Amino acid sequence: MMPNDPIILLSYMNTQLRDNYPSLDAFCDDTGASKKEIQAKLAGVGYEYNEILNQFR
Repeated sequence: MMPNDPIILLSYMNTQLRDNYPSLDAFCDDTGASKKEIQAKLAGVGYEYNEILNQFR
């Protein structure tokens, strides 16, 4: 289960992307998470996914 708090979600996502997944798409495919929901929640606190760096910034 993913964190509901957007700042904790940010940390969780960047850790998962750094340690376990080559892309946000790979994370979503593996876990069944909604890419749009993750991006929307993190955009709400000023972060967007950077494909080149494979992290939210």
